[in-house]
Amino acid sequence: MNANRYKSDFKLNAGSYLLNHSIGRCLKSTEESLHQTFFSAWEKDEPWNDWLGIIDNFRSALGALFNAPSEEFCPQTNLSSAITKIIMSLDILKQPGAAVLMSEIDFPTIGFALQHALPDSCQLRYIPKTLDITDANVWNEYLKTDVTMAVLTHAYSNTGQLAPLNDIVKRAKERGILPIIDVAQSAGIVPIDLDQLKPNFMVGSSVKWLCGGPGAAYLWVNAEQIEGCRPKDVGWFSHENPFEFNIHDFRYHPSSLRFWGGTPSVLPFAIAAQSISYFAEIGSAQLREHNQKLMDIVIAEFDKEITSPKIEAQRSGTMVLHFSDKQERILTELKKENVVVDARDLGMRVSPHIYNDVEDMEKFIRVVKRI
Repeated sequence: MNANRYKSDFKLNAGSYLLNHSIGRCLKSTEESLHQTFFSAWEKDEPWNDWLGIIDNFRSALGALFNAPSEEFCPQTNLSSAITKIIMSLDILKQPGAAVLMSEIDFPTIGFALQHALPDSCQLRYIPKTLDITDANVWNEYLKTDVTMAVLTHAYSNTGQLAPLNDIVKRAKERGILPIIDVAQSAGIVPIDLDQLKPNFMVGSSVKWLCGGPGAAYLWVNAEQIEGCRPKDVGWFSHENPFEFNIHDFRYHPSSLRFWGGTPSVLPFAIAAQSISYFAEIGSAQLREHNQKLMDIVIAEFDKEITSPKIEAQRSGTMVLHFSDKQERILTELKKENVVVDARDLGMRVSPHIYNDVEDMEKFIRVVKRI
């Protein structure tokens, strides 16, 4: 693969940027695209038709990336809001004995949202952080028939683990459990085919591997589920006809846009629509293959220091390494050499993207070995 071609498409500083699990780099063409799609419309007497076309582009790009109809996607500000809106829309969670399952190593914002959005009568259960969430048998044990909904993180940024999504969703649906998937750390680096997977809900964002910046999150609702959703956090863009302007007659939009709410922001989605289209054209399978090959180069050099999964089927786009008492020295030296990584409890996180190449990984290896 010609990684240099992709490097030239992005705004990259000197050095090796390997922090893509946190913030993906911006496309060089973003500023020009924003002028054409957003700012030029603002110069017109009535820009809203063009601005809403940007939202259509955003939803179409998501449809291409995830292989699903664009009308099944709804723009959101962030994952917390998306999760909260979904939870509050479901009467089934108010029934006696309702329970929601999640992992104790899920990103905290998901837990915070669930703890406050769920009805007081609904039990929130956790798969203990000591268990291996890459093992389908672990999920099988906790996906009991009395669970109402399971919140499934696809990729875990702090551990580099990848959940066996296909097995979990299949098992959940067999047992009448509603699966809702968080793809914030997998969208754009791990292939996801919603037409095949068919969960009930999915939430994600654009700031990480999709390089779309903050503020352009989204939720997806299975068309078979939409009629059972009655969102509480609504606004005029949740209406079947937002421009009807009858305060006494609210009707839910027939699509996922019933989750949209009030006057929408547009600028973040203009940025993200362009970057998501870019990655959809490359294809998630090719993005995944490139990422894994670059990870293999590092794993071959530091096998004992890898704390994240080494088996490809169990690993996300992020690998985690720990160098015991030399860890802080190595992190300091990497920073001096403009090799951008970060660290959590299990070690330093390294996440190569399409604009990274073998030279980036070799530079990381050289700096580490020097220490």
